[in-house]
Amino acid sequence: MDGGIPFFDLLFFAMVAAFLVFRLRSVLGRRQGHHQAPPQADPQAAGDANSNDNAIALPDRNKGEDEEGDGTPLGEGVRRIRSVDETFDPDRFVSGARSAFEMIVNAFAGGDRDTLRPLTSAEVFGNFERTIAEREEKGHILEATLIGIKEGELTDAGLDGHEAWVTVRFVSEQVGVLRDSEGQTLSGATNAIEEITDVWTFARDTRSPDPNWRLVATGGES
Repeated sequence: MDGGIPFFDLLFFAMVAAFLVFRLRSVLGRRQGHHQAPPQADPQAAGDANSNDNAIALPDRNKGEDEEGDGTPLGEGVRRIRSVDETFDPDRFVSGARSAFEMIVNAFAGGDRDTLRPLTSAEVFGNFERTIAEREEKGHILEATLIGIKEGELTDAGLDGHEAWVTVRFVSEQVGVLRDSEGQTLSGATNAIEEITDVWTFARDTRSPDPNWRLVATGGES
């Protein structure tokens, strides 16, 4: 056959093809009858693996949430404040109150009215201002040093209408010396560290866009 493939060549190619098919089947295997399905992963083990490898840790409840749900008057007060101001966080508040305490104590000792005015209510500022004015009139100088705040604890909270209020108990170490116009010591001593307990109440109008709290009452622990 001109131009064709000789019969023996065709037979040879067929044999080669059959041999290749046999070799492929011996290597890859053929599915015959019923084969056992591959073992499935244990669902419980898979759940454990997922919980370990892909778990997203949930944040712990903060102290404010614990206080809100503890059923105490303080917890109820925190809950009422959070009902109108969901951003209120007792821990964060106490941290800010400690800073305010330091600023107010130092400003009062130094007669710094500009610092005191925005941090206090009109009534508290008036009391501070009168004491500062009397001191200045007599020529007295108050040297006060706040060594540190040992404790700052939320003790009460509540909501009166739209006004939220929070009471904090501070325990601090201070050195205070009052001198006359000639520098003579009237009270206190530079080497005497006194532990002082103050109970301060802060408040803010929850309707106001101003987020700042002001000192509205001061007192000591009885």
